[in-house]
Amino acid sequence: MPKKQAKSKYTADRGIPGAFEGETVTRRRLMTGAVHTTGAIAASAFLLPALGFAIGPIFEKHEQRWQPVGRPDEFPNDNYVPKVITISDGIGETGKSTVYIRKRNPALDTDKLPKGFEGEQFVAISSRCMHLGCPVRYTDAAQRFICPCHGGVYDFQGKVSGGPPVRPLDRFYNRVRNGQLEIGPRFSVNSQLRRFSPRDPGEPLDGIGQYLYPSRPSIRKLDKLPTE
Repeated sequence: MPKKQAKSKYTADRGIPGAFEGETVTRRRLMTGAVHTTGAIAASAFLLPALGFAIGPIFEKHEQRWQPVGRPDEFPNDNYVPKVITISDGIGETGKSTVYIRKRNPALDTDKLPKGFEGEQFVAISSRCMHLGCPVRYTDAAQRFICPCHGGVYDFQGKVSGGPPVRPLDRFYNRVRNGQLEIGPRFSVNSQLRRFSPRDPGEPLDGIGQYLYPSRPSIRKLDKLPTE
């Protein structure tokens, strides 16, 4: 089979009108490439900052501090006491959130505490709904956490009783130091109250959900309660 002759790289050899001797790129192709390059640079000037703004928080390291909220004897084991803590510094009231706290009740809290957390004496529940992040309120008469925005309902332990939430309310690590109950970092739980690194609202943690929604690399659950 005869070998196919390769096409010349020179525009003059290919019979392109207006070609110059020794030219390998047509002016049209050069201008087209220049326009595409300019467009790519312009698009990058808009897209790269937007992309950085979108994914930057994923790698932002958050300070996990402990905040005193009161004496241990202020919190009964059959009802919640609301306390306000600071979630984000420097933004005033917007950075604050309510946490509902009670003492652990052996008759009710039958979930086994993980190794390293045997000293936890209290249950501290977040007021952030696990549907879209709206604030929930604890209703004493009904012993339920209720989201007025979209009808999410949680039972006394913070487990989903009805509505669109995909998992129980998040919780906070807690410890007693120097006669004060301290609230620490947040963690998420599934329907069996198994602990996970913090997740965003709308991310289920039962079954395959725990693998579909991995935690942020900069926010991890604690391995044990700190001693200092």
